[in-house]
Amino acid sequence: MPVKRSKRWRQDAEKIPAQPVTVEEAVAVVLGFTKGKFDQSVELVCNMGIDPKQAEQGLRGAISLPHGVGSSKKVIVFCDESDAEKARAAGATEAGLDELIKKIQDGWLDFDVAIATPGSMRQVSKLGRVLGPQGKMPSPKSGTVTEDVATAVKEYAAGKLEYRNDAGGNVAVAVGKMSFPPPQLAENINAFLDHMRRRKPSTSKGTYFKKVCLKATMTPAVEIAVVL
Repeated sequence: MPVKRSKRWRQDAEKIPAQPVTVEEAVAVVLGFTKGKFDQSVELVCNMGIDPKQAEQGLRGAISLPHGVGSSKKVIVFCDESDAEKARAAGATEAGLDELIKKIQDGWLDFDVAIATPGSMRQVSKLGRVLGPQGKMPSPKSGTVTEDVATAVKEYAAGKLEYRNDAGGNVAVAVGKMSFPPPQLAENINAFLDHMRRRKPSTSKGTYFKKVCLKATMTPAVEIAVVL
C-alpha cells in the first residue's frame, strides 16, 4: 500500500534535483524545504558497498563532527567510585557500578549513552541482553569503553555520534539541524564522508558509496554525488 504524503511533502519533492548533486547543493535544497513548527534534525543516510554478513566489513565507530549536531545527550558511566566523581564533574547524569547496574536491571533506561571503564566490563556484561538491543551497550569499537571517562563523557554529552551499519548495509547519522548555517552543515557532512572513506574495509569490493542521501525529519531526501 503506497505511503500517503502530505501536501507540503509533495510540494517539497518537486524541488528535488533530477540528478545527484554536490554536498553544498544538497544542503541548499534541504534547507529550502518547508521548515515546519520545530527545528528539524538533518540526517545523512549512506547505503554502503559492504557485506553486512561479513564481520570484517562491518562499519561501526564514533565521531565528533566539527559543529556538533545541535543536541546534547544523557550519559552514564560504569566505573569504580574513584572515577565516578570525575565522570559526574564532566557531565555524567549517573556514575557508579553495582548500584547503577541494579538500577538498570530494575528497568531504568533514561539515558542515551553508556560509557564503561575496561575494569568494569566484566560486571557490565550481565546487562548485554538489556542494553544490546537498544544500542547502548559499551563497546571498545565505538569508544565507549575507556580509562579516560572524563573526556568520553564530555564528547558524548556534547553530541559525539555513534554509528553502525544495519542489515542492509546502511549507515544513518544526524549531521545537524535545519537552523544550522549552510557552511556548517556542509562541513559536518564532508567530515563524516571523509571519516567513512578512511574506514573502508580492505575486503569491500566494487562501489563503496552506493547511494548517499540528505534529508530532514519531515522532508523528502536529496541524493548526493559521492566518490571514494
